[in-house]
Amino acid sequence: MIVWTVANQKGGVGKTTTVVALAGLLAQRNKRVLLIDTDPHGSLTSYFNYDMDTLPHTLFDLFQAPRPTRALFEQVALKTDFNGLTLLPASISLATLERTSSSREGMGLVLKRLLAELQHDFDVVIIDCPPVLGVMMVNALAACDRILVPVQTEFLAIKGLERMVSTFKLMHRARKDGFNYTIVPTMYDQRTRASVQSLDSLKQQYGERLWASVIPVDTKFRDASLRHEPPSYFAKGSRGVYAYQTLLRYLWQLDGVEPAL
Repeated sequence: MIVWTVANQKGGVGKTTTVVALAGLLAQRNKRVLLIDTDPHGSLTSYFNYDMDTLPHTLFDLFQAPRPTRALFEQVALKTDFNGLTLLPASISLATLERTSSSREGMGLVLKRLLAELQHDFDVVIIDCPPVLGVMMVNALAACDRILVPVQTEFLAIKGLERMVSTFKLMHRARKDGFNYTIVPTMYDQRTRASVQSLDSLKQQYGERLWASVIPVDTKFRDASLRHEPPSYFAKGSRGVYAYQTLLRYLWQLDGVEPAL
């Protein structure tokens, strides 16, 4: 099982789109994919047409339990309309964990322990993070094999990336093997000077950590979200889907479950 966490401490850079796009492509290749929504705003949960305010069980239940068990996971997990895609939905109550449970031992390892129980149930797990460093992001970073950092190709987003990289360095002290992370340029528009210059800046600053291609601006992403469908189901031939296919092949080669997709 491979675990990817999609994180950035700046919002609006394409985190949820990246999660859903990769998940859809994997499901179409008959992979068993678990999606975990750790953001109290619940964008990933809403994407799949669930209202987190009406759900009887959410990810919050797993954090409230003495330990995350398979039985509780099965209560919380939701089927989606897409074969192979399973969702652990978010709850607004996740925002209270920082205040109510921060002193509880092991709170940073809840997801890691849960996924150890599910090691043979899924091929890929993708975790969608909130844009703040707190107990949910700490859990997502501790549980993953690789962090994907979507960065909009514009100046303010690059400044946000600097904060994210600083977070990796800070947490590295508590994790002996460090973090594998890949920076993914998103919302790229070659017609604008801002995008071109921002991409050049990313190449100069982050070199080998930067994926060599880009995710372009594509209105099909917005249309797919309105239909609650992964982009590859909604617009298989779009340029944005093609870009995510290229990213997926790259990630698969890095993390090596199969030679190629």
